[in-house]
Amino acid sequence: MLLSFPAIPQLHPSSVPSAHPLSIPSRPFRSEATASSLFFKHNSALGPPYNVLVDTNFINFSIKNKMDLVKGMMDCLYAQCVPHITDCVMAELEKLGQKYRVALRVAKDPRFVRLPCTHPGTYADDCICERVRQHKCYIVATCDTDLKRRIRKIPGVPIMFLQQHRYTVERLPEAAVGGAPRQ
Repeated sequence: MLLSFPAIPQLHPSSVPSAHPLSIPSRPFRSEATASSLFFKHNSALGPPYNVLVDTNFINFSIKNKMDLVKGMMDCLYAQCVPHITDCVMAELEKLGQKYRVALRVAKDPRFVRLPCTHPGTYADDCICERVRQHKCYIVATCDTDLKRRIRKIPGVPIMFLQQHRYTVERLPEAAVGGAPRQ
């Protein structure tokens, strides 16, 4: 005996519209190639001396909290750190004007390695994301929530930020650093 349910309409495959969520997409899904240095979600290519890519607001928040950038990074990671700054971040600091002249002076410190940018425009967040996608040897130092959200989507890239008047690292493998504060 066959039971039919009149409340549930029977759909014929030809009656399903092409924009229906169950329809097959017209082109295949492409995913990014994963670097061979990634072990699960951690990057095994990271090691001392750490290359830290610094964002504009990280410099500003460090000045507001009266922290020395290089000393704070070394205290956080228990190893030598080399802060890197891109041309886009420098241009962003110059655009901010007189109010942020101390941040610009800190960014021009000879301990900072200057990274040239070849792309058009001076939007620092896009520049940092692209550089980190190409070279997964950086720790990104930022306090910007939107940039942190974008960086979290890139596997194997740790994020350094300010929390309770000290630097904290997120997503750094346990083997890389002995007792660095993590979230």
